[in-house]
Amino acid sequence: MEAPYKFGPYKIDPREVFHATPLSYAMVNLRPLLPEISMLYYEHHFSLTIHKCSCVPKREVKRFADLSSDETSDLWITAKEVGTRLEQYHKASSLTFAVQDGPQAGQTVPHVHIHVIPRRTGDFEKNDEIYDAIDAKQKELKEKLDLDLERKDRTMEEMAHEANEYRALFS
Repeated sequence: MEAPYKFGPYKIDPREVFHATPLSYAMVNLRPLLPEISMLYYEHHFSLTIHKCSCVPKREVKRFADLSSDETSDLWITAKEVGTRLEQYHKASSLTFAVQDGPQAGQTVPHVHIHVIPRRTGDFEKNDEIYDAIDAKQKELKEKLDLDLERKDRTMEEMAHEANEYRALFS
């Protein structure tokens, strides 16, 4: 039986996990970073939803400074390995690694995690707009549309399928 995974207060189904080390794991996300409607609102003319994954320490730690040295090293090595494989898999040309450390930094789940986001030329007109888009979903767009309604949860079958594809990258 596979070990249970936790992400803050949430239990993570092992089918969502596609890579694990003794100290960290990588999982697909329940919701894409930005739904297509938000991309259109921001006038980004591409039809794919931006998917990302998260690399998470197995021990529940709320803040980055509270990770042990071994956990910090393992987490970033895991993010590097996951990023390398997903960049190739998605035919991307770059990666964005993002950490939101604490609630005022935008951390919504109280468990350290690294977002790994494959990037392509032209996915945002200006490269740093990805951060503006993340911030805007909580501020400006809240007035125009409810992103919790637009950012649909994926089914377990969808997440398990994606995790299986990614798991094969580590075989």
